[in-house]
Amino acid sequence: MSDSPNTPAADPTGAAPDDGSEPAGRELLPTATPARTRAAVRELVRPRRGLTVAGFAMMIVATAVGLLVQPLLGRIVDVVADDRPPGDITLPVVLLVVVALAQGATTAMGLSLVSRLGETVLAHLRERFVEKALRLPLEQVEKAGAGDLTARVTRDVSVVGDAVRTALPELARSLLAIALTLVAMAALDWRFFIAALIAVPVQASTARWYVRNAVPLYARQRIATGSQQQQLLDTIAGAGTVRAFRMEDEHTERVTRRSSAAVELTLRGVRLVLDFYNRLHVAEYAGLAAVLVTGFLLVRGGSVSIGTATAAALYFHSLFAPVNSALVLLDDAQSATAALARLVGVADQPSPEPEKQAHAPRPRAETETKAAAEAGGTVTVTGIHHAYEPGRPVLHDVDLTLRAGERVALVGPSGAGKTTLAKLIAGVHRPTAGSVRVTTGGTGESGDGVPVALVTQETHVFAGPLADDLRLARADATDDELRTALTSVAALNWVEVLPEGLATVVGEGGHRLTSAQVQQLALARLVLADPPVAVLDEATAEAGSTGARLLEQAADRAVDGRTALVVAHRLTQAATADRIVVMDGGRIVESGTHDELCAAAGPYASLWEAWSGTRTTADQTPTHHRPDTTTLKDH
Repeated sequence: MSDSPNTPAADPTGAAPDDGSEPAGRELLPTATPARTRAAVRELVRPRRGLTVAGFAMMIVATAVGLLVQPLLGRIVDVVADDRPPGDITLPVVLLVVVALAQGATTAMGLSLVSRLGETVLAHLRERFVEKALRLPLEQVEKAGAGDLTARVTRDVSVVGDAVRTALPELARSLLAIALTLVAMAALDWRFFIAALIAVPVQASTARWYVRNAVPLYARQRIATGSQQQQLLDTIAGAGTVRAFRMEDEHTERVTRRSSAAVELTLRGVRLVLDFYNRLHVAEYAGLAAVLVTGFLLVRGGSVSIGTATAAALYFHSLFAPVNSALVLLDDAQSATAALARLVGVADQPSPEPEKQAHAPRPRAETETKAAAEAGGTVTVTGIHHAYEPGRPVLHDVDLTLRAGERVALVGPSGAGKTTLAKLIAGVHRPTAGSVRVTTGGTGESGDGVPVALVTQETHVFAGPLADDLRLARADATDDELRTALTSVAALNWVEVLPEGLATVVGEGGHRLTSAQVQQLALARLVLADPPVAVLDEATAEAGSTGARLLEQAADRAVDGRTALVVAHRLTQAATADRIVVMDGGRIVESGTHDELCAAAGPYASLWEAWSGTRTTADQTPTHHRPDTTTLKDH
């Protein structure tokens, strides 16, 4: 059982504020400021200036061509009003058909170019986001909660994607139509333009009111959705524990409370949009009335013809759709902006330092591998204190040294701090106080660039060929090197009988692997990565009694020649280690060999006695069926 909580900084009560905000203590992943979000968009668009100019130029042409419709209709009105011959209508009608065809063609081309621009920019943003998300420190992800990152990867990306595909092209077309239509009205008579402006103050105030209320509302809605997803993940992932402690009602209440907060914020958004529409209708009626009254007065005064007044009224009426679209798209724009800020906040995270990247695993010559194995790595833990939450320490003043090439087993009851210490050594977390130093045995260099491999009891098999899954540890490994690694962990036999061997698709939708096979793949990745220091956190706990011995032997071969810290799920692993370290209450209480500790009749001797008694009864040990990952960290 893991010592570290699923969400270390989460509110232990699981309660969420009624307004949908994140529980106190949880440190959400960063969100970009509005200025930084705009700057990020400019950075993404800048390399595609040509496409941007071409797309918007074509949209301007399409909109300008469409504005010829109203004067042509006004011309027909004048022909009828003046009792001219029917043949005079032929030319305006033919021109209307030409205008319709030309506008359709140019609009399609313009929308295509703008959509291509949006999709290209979105694809690049997604790539940056995924790249940085995969490199986020695990400690940062744990503090934020998996729900925050999941909401950004799924809902936020979807919101931005929908906005790019629909809102961006429509908004561009609407804004161009508004601007050019007002110019056309002024060309008919400047007084029509003045009359149309009567609607602008109402529309502007409506837009400001909406933005002022929508921005914070949608930001809170995003947080509430992430909080809801986090609670669902926590409840589902811990379903077995929830049932065991009969906490179903409590967790149902938590899910209901967070879901209700998200729904309430959504309904507030709906009410906001309805009020928004009501205000827009007032502007429409006021503006149209002003244009019609102006047209009536100008026609009566002989300043313009009936056809010109008709064209002006049609121009203003044609503004209803683009103005409403532009303002209504503020809803999508504000929602997309909030989502985009959350994506940019993660995409802007600093990349790993070059010196750490320089220590990525690479192929080694046989003599180099042998020298590295002989050198191993030394781990020195000095005065470590650690707490996931202030005032609730997990480790207290821990001192430990792992000598080069030494295999140390870490044992103790659940909650003793074993997993926390393992993660600190692996570099997953930073200690609250104290230091962890890793040195290369042959050089005496210190540790930020020395790779430490962590294999836990939470393994994941990625969907795709099995060979690609293995090459996560070393991208340039040959098939022969993959087979050598599989042989070292006794996995080659079952891999070769798969339908397509190394090319067999595994993971979701592919060939199903057993828990023991998944763990063997994790250990094979460890062999391929070839780090001087390996940390195994109950990496053989998945197998059950039938596969336990096989996995223990595979783990032994995987860490052969390396400095290894093994969090032992089965004490048979501890018995064969060079040294055993016993933890209890976040402290090291015993250290020595198996024989020494058994003779001392202390905590380890009691654990061994209890374990031996259990093993004599049909060799059955409890298993916990959970998935497992191999994590490579530069400490």
